[in-house]
Amino acid sequence: MAPVSPIETSLRHRARVKTIEKLAILADAAKYDASCASSGANKRHSLGTGGIGSTEGMGICHSYTPDGRCVSLLKILLTNFCIYDCAYCVNRVSSNVRRARFAPQEVVRLTLDFYKRNYVEGLFLSSGIIRNSDYTMEQLVEVARSLREDHRFAGYIHLKTIPDASPELLAAAGRHADRLSINVELPTERGLAELAPEKTAGGIRAAMGELRWRIEEGREARKAVRLPASKPPRFAPAGQSTQMIVGADGADDRSILRTSDNLYGNYRLRRVYYSAFSPIPDASSRLPPQAPPLAREHRLYQADWLLRFYGFGVDEIAPPEAGGMLDLDIDPKMAWALRHPDRFPVDVNRAPRELLLRVPGLGARNVARILASRRQGALRVDDLVRLRVPVRRTLPFVSLLDHHPRRQLDDPARLRARLAPPPRQQDLFA
Repeated sequence: MAPVSPIETSLRHRARVKTIEKLAILADAAKYDASCASSGANKRHSLGTGGIGSTEGMGICHSYTPDGRCVSLLKILLTNFCIYDCAYCVNRVSSNVRRARFAPQEVVRLTLDFYKRNYVEGLFLSSGIIRNSDYTMEQLVEVARSLREDHRFAGYIHLKTIPDASPELLAAAGRHADRLSINVELPTERGLAELAPEKTAGGIRAAMGELRWRIEEGREARKAVRLPASKPPRFAPAGQSTQMIVGADGADDRSILRTSDNLYGNYRLRRVYYSAFSPIPDASSRLPPQAPPLAREHRLYQADWLLRFYGFGVDEIAPPEAGGMLDLDIDPKMAWALRHPDRFPVDVNRAPRELLLRVPGLGARNVARILASRRQGALRVDDLVRLRVPVRRTLPFVSLLDHHPRRQLDDPARLRARLAPPPRQQDLFA
């Protein structure tokens, strides 16, 4: 092997430094995107295939799957250049930030290098809009295509898709990525028109509809083929997700949850992510000067869970008489229970699953344990402790063989004061 010249060594070092600088800029720019969970991805690995990568391993924790697995992701932007001027975005065209851009093959090389060092198990890739939507989407798809076809990468890939991109490019993205996501940005059309005038709610929803149709078509096509070897390739097997910014416009929690409920119903989204607005440099006067309390984002996630898995409706979680905002001091289920003391106590030994799921402190796993255990005999307080039920929160709302709350529910305000946790010091300044 011929010796490497000092000039070549210097050029390689400069290229490495440049890549590290770009990585620092574009990884930092990607931190505002919350929608990088990998739930729903099919388990896939490269053993016996001659390829590399896996969606099943453990590593640096970035996101969690529903079964408890940690999946580490290289989370970056292809570029933070953008032709749009969304008021809430730090990467908007009028923003005075350092800019950088990766070529598709640079992202491919980084992903493979980080994987081989056991730093990551997959890639989350987004981008500002370069030139136009189709050109940007082509670049994103090329990264995924090269990883899958040129390098036989079997790890998890999440692509943030561009709403105005052509259907052909969306189709190509779904063939290579595990999950696709399109940000709705803001919960109301009015907010989008005011703060992101170059984007339209109609265009975003149309792209979501296109993805839903292709995902469902792909699933039906696979079901129609019995032989595993003959099944067509999966299309975005982990489905699609989206993200909403909370607190940048005047939308209340009720409006946000109504939008989420609509998205789940009409587009079969796997997740809606909520991202608390962060003040940015040289911000528009149309934006609030301070970020919303992080507790608001947390309560929205809890409310979202009630919508999807606990049978609650938006009007129950955020009723009009509550002013459209969730209670920041207590979780949404506890708030509902305190507003409806007439629904309690619930008889743990007789109530159906639907009623048990509405009891504060009882999650889906607790309820499943209770239903299984009570087949063996009537439950007592000690049985709930054994089943790891948080009895301090639950006992005021249930009756058991050796327990009845008596008159605790007659004074919801007093009960709330006893159950609501005291504020933490950092929350006082949020």
